[in-house]
Amino acid sequence: MTLSDGSLQTQAQSAQRGGHDIRRVVYNEAEIEQRVREMGREITEHFTGSEALADGSSLLVLGLLKGSFIFLADLVRRINLPVQVDFLVASSYGSGTVSSGDVKLVYDPKASLEGRHVVIVEDIIDSGHTLRRLLPILAEREPASLDVCTLLHKRLVTLEHEARWVGFDCPNEFLVGYGLDHAENFRHLPYIASM
Repeated sequence: MTLSDGSLQTQAQSAQRGGHDIRRVVYNEAEIEQRVREMGREITEHFTGSEALADGSSLLVLGLLKGSFIFLADLVRRINLPVQVDFLVASSYGSGTVSSGDVKLVYDPKASLEGRHVVIVEDIIDSGHTLRRLLPILAEREPASLDVCTLLHKRLVTLEHEARWVGFDCPNEFLVGYGLDHAENFRHLPYIASM
């Protein structure tokens, strides 16, 4: 029996998901790649035009792990400026599909924020609990500027410190792929899908 290319591709995608079903692909690889390229250009233009890095310092990009790691890796390669990268680990989901509201800071960045231009890179803004808790903590460290860049925003909440850069306004569905997970699964998918 010979399988068509489409059938082989479907089998490979099913294997990649561990046999789990998804409802639909919300953003495919090409859409994500194009938007990340645009966001890198927007960030470059923002900091170049404002003379924010005129003293020769580098932009500090802080990735919120684990969800942002793929987005952050692609994004920093599209920023045409000197960049340093560090990470934060915060969690409010555990193994559920709804934020618990109990945000835990598991790993604090080693880089000094004082006097630096800092961009927090988030995978998705959903309940807003994580950013509400982290931004005041980071602001106390006296960065020259503190901005948020998120790949996805559900627009369910209004934050005091809204994201300056948003990849996509996304549907109010539980999304996985391109770094987003459910109980640590699906992060490796090259697209974003609804469960």
